[in-house]
Amino acid sequence: MRAQGIARIEARGTRHGSRAARVICAALLLTVSSAPAQDVKDGGPYVPTPQKVVDAMLDLAGVRASDFVIDLGSGDGRIVLTAATRHQARGMGVDIDQELVDRANGSAQRLAIADRVRFIRQDVHAADLSQATVLTLYLLPGMMTSLRPKILKELRPGARIVSHDFDFGDWKPDRTIEVETQEKYDIVGSWTSMVHLWIVPAPVQGTWRGTLAGSNGSQLQIELTQAFQHLEGKVTRNGREIVLRDGRVEGAQVRFSVPQDKGNGVERFVGTVRGGEMAGEVRGNGSPPTKWSASRAQ
Repeated sequence: MRAQGIARIEARGTRHGSRAARVICAALLLTVSSAPAQDVKDGGPYVPTPQKVVDAMLDLAGVRASDFVIDLGSGDGRIVLTAATRHQARGMGVDIDQELVDRANGSAQRLAIADRVRFIRQDVHAADLSQATVLTLYLLPGMMTSLRPKILKELRPGARIVSHDFDFGDWKPDRTIEVETQEKYDIVGSWTSMVHLWIVPAPVQGTWRGTLAGSNGSQLQIELTQAFQHLEGKVTRNGREIVLRDGRVEGAQVRFSVPQDKGNGVERFVGTVRGGEMAGEVRGNGSPPTKWSASRAQ
């Protein structure tokens, strides 16, 4: 894939490579870091993702025919082209280099999939991500960090993000795998690539008010503090305040636990968020499930 704004070269991935390869990568990093600002803005060198890593990225994201894959810094288009030919998905690639964009569109024509994929020349910061159900990236940390607010704003809850080697800083991946490959940076050797997966979380921070169904129906107030997919907060039920545990949001699903009123067990809340509404089930140790629902407080 092609670096958008900075080169996709990193030295840590050479831990199984030769000393010469490490020297080459270090030299490339130095070249990029010392380049004039305008040259860096225009884009760093094109560094393709090995096909084995491409396959692992798409498998980790669980790409299927119903998905729309957007690749930021798409280079020769291999991620989107593979998503279309192997998984029958649709997609779009975004790259700053017109020659690479033309090459990728030419490949789509030859593969007879141009009706399902396209490649455009555009700065990745200006790309419309709202159609993506899967977003793929191979960008250095500075670019990942700069794109993070845009990604969280434009992608819908439940969208999957897959990155080769680099992450979003304090937004930790939901899952990471290692992929062994015999080629990287166009250098043959023994390499390890890291592939990271995130599930875009619904925004749920704030106060929610609702009820717990049943013969002894309770009034609920749920106060949530959110750090990406992690939740903290408290539940107030009929005036009794309880700190919640194990809070997490994955896509549109929210789950957390609270100690039971009696005994040493816990009640496990699972719910689905739809806009300003949240509803689901709560289960206690050995108890049948009970419905609960809540609305975001104004």
